[in-house]
Amino acid sequence: MNNIMTSGKTAVLLINVGTPDSTSVKDVRKYLSEFLNDPRVIDLPWLLRKILVNFIIVPFRAPKSAKLYKLLWTDKGSPLLVHSNSVRDKLQEHYGKQVDFFVAMRYANPNIREVLSNIQDAGYSKLLIVPMFPHYASSSTGTAMEAVMQHLKNWNVIPEIKFVGQFYNHPRFVEAFTERIKSYQPERYDHILFSYHGLPVSHMNRVHPGIDCNGCSCTKSLPSHGGHCYKATCYETTRLLSAKLGLPVGKFSQSFQSRLSDKWLKPYTDFVLKTKAEEGVRNILIVAPAFVADCLETTVELGIEYKNLFKQSGGDNLDYVESLNDMPGWIKALGEIIEID
Repeated sequence: MNNIMTSGKTAVLLINVGTPDSTSVKDVRKYLSEFLNDPRVIDLPWLLRKILVNFIIVPFRAPKSAKLYKLLWTDKGSPLLVHSNSVRDKLQEHYGKQVDFFVAMRYANPNIREVLSNIQDAGYSKLLIVPMFPHYASSSTGTAMEAVMQHLKNWNVIPEIKFVGQFYNHPRFVEAFTERIKSYQPERYDHILFSYHGLPVSHMNRVHPGIDCNGCSCTKSLPSHGGHCYKATCYETTRLLSAKLGLPVGKFSQSFQSRLSDKWLKPYTDFVLKTKAEEGVRNILIVAPAFVADCLETTVELGIEYKNLFKQSGGDNLDYVESLNDMPGWIKALGEIIEID
């Protein structure tokens, strides 16, 4: 194994959550098992989590999820991996030979351990770790960082390492998402809904012990204890984007999707859509700022399932704003967020 540092050369590792290797039930089951058995994702006692995940959730969910992944899959494969690789390639083209870019997934492939092994063999003098999650959460950024550290601790020679944290309020991220939303002409819609991936309320309460998430003022402004609270930073993102877009009060709202139980962050996106339709709102534009690349939760859940739900509830049309994916503005923004020397 090569432990000689490549003088002055930097490796950048972009990490996203993950995707099954294929749409087969077997591969989906394997992916869900790895994902949901992570104690940072389902934070229950070990035995209870194993029983719940391996004998209840995964066996029943895998066949259903496999069908949904078939709706998502393209000729090139999983959009999340396709977009991630495209971002890597475009960053590589822009920065040239002094910086090498890599992609890994927290769950499934490309595997973090194998990608880090390749980086170790090449002997880089600096390593930048970039979890591709705008908002910090223990179950996303936290678990990605932990997985990296678990492998790095066994290296004989450890290079200079930098972890890039949350970037929801970085001006370039806000500008890139604003540009994407503007391309859909939001003024043509009756309402703009900002939908974020949900999390258990208990995850937020662990970030600020003694302060109940359900009674927090973060829906109005970012509190002093909310710097790393997922709920608080999501609401701050909505305020930043709506201000940048010039959206008037009442023209937009916020919700949370993809819940696994009734103890997750509210309001729920499906409930909000039903209510808006019943109130006479006919055209909705939905935005998902917690995702930088389209995946099952955006393309299928929002773009197909919730579109149908809104229409069935009396609405006329729901359009989903495509994520940042590999748009030029995002590539430029990401370079500044990473702060490559």
